[in-house]
Amino acid sequence: MANTSIHCGGDKVLEKGDIVARRSYNEDLFLKVEDMEVSRGEKIAHLSGLIYRLSADSGLDDLCLKTQQQVVHYHLADSQETYQKFRKLAFARKFHKPEEYFEVPPQVLHMDGDEEYLEQCLSAYRRLGVKAQGLRCPEHRHAEALKKTLSERHTDILVLTGHDSFKKKQGNREDMDAYRSSRHFVRAVKAAREIQPHKDQLIIFAGGCQSHFEAIIEAGANFASSPKRMLIHALDPVFIVESIVRTPMDKIVSLKEMLNHTITGTDGVGGIETLGKLRRGYPWTEYDFSKTPS
Repeated sequence: MANTSIHCGGDKVLEKGDIVARRSYNEDLFLKVEDMEVSRGEKIAHLSGLIYRLSADSGLDDLCLKTQQQVVHYHLADSQETYQKFRKLAFARKFHKPEEYFEVPPQVLHMDGDEEYLEQCLSAYRRLGVKAQGLRCPEHRHAEALKKTLSERHTDILVLTGHDSFKKKQGNREDMDAYRSSRHFVRAVKAAREIQPHKDQLIIFAGGCQSHFEAIIEAGANFASSPKRMLIHALDPVFIVESIVRTPMDKIVSLKEMLNHTITGTDGVGGIETLGKLRRGYPWTEYDFSKTPS
């Protein structure tokens, strides 16, 4: 049975929503306590990454509670890294648009299993000038939700994200049972491809931390995580979408340039050759198509 708080020993109480790190991993990542339970006499916490799309379980004895000040510094360090990515993208795109043309942006739908991550991504889309809608939906319900959603709203780029993890103890890297959410991402991609099979008509990114990259690509995704079964940053899918949005529809997106703009790079994300989604019009107009209702 899940609990909102569990005694860790002595006077210490761990609560749902606390930020922790794992001693066995040298406290490298900060994670949020999503839930807790006592299983076979052992106190277990269910965790999700604070800035990486990781889902994990841990014994409470392995967890170190982080202070508010430590969490602020952790976010600050990440903000500095993502700021550099935003800055490089802004500079790279500064001179891409011929003055005599206007641009009609594609429709982006981002479905995420984590509400906080979804809000971070939507904020990043706005910052990058990308027109995107978000939908909070648990990973195991993505496929079911897409059947209705894609038939009701026009979508050019579909992003399916959430939390995932690979557990070596449960199988090798080819065994789908060794992954927490990869099976759900595969099902969702297949459901989307039943509605729109053309990979240049509907561009799909899917996956989370350590996801089964090959299975997701084989299911029909253009881009996915994770080639090396690595952790991926919450905003990596956003940076990939930005590259697609800014590439003209008659040109193939530069995979190397695109992945260079992500946080985790080729270890965390990858994909196949895909045409861009930028559609230009003529003559130039002051009207901003990116601000029209979806």
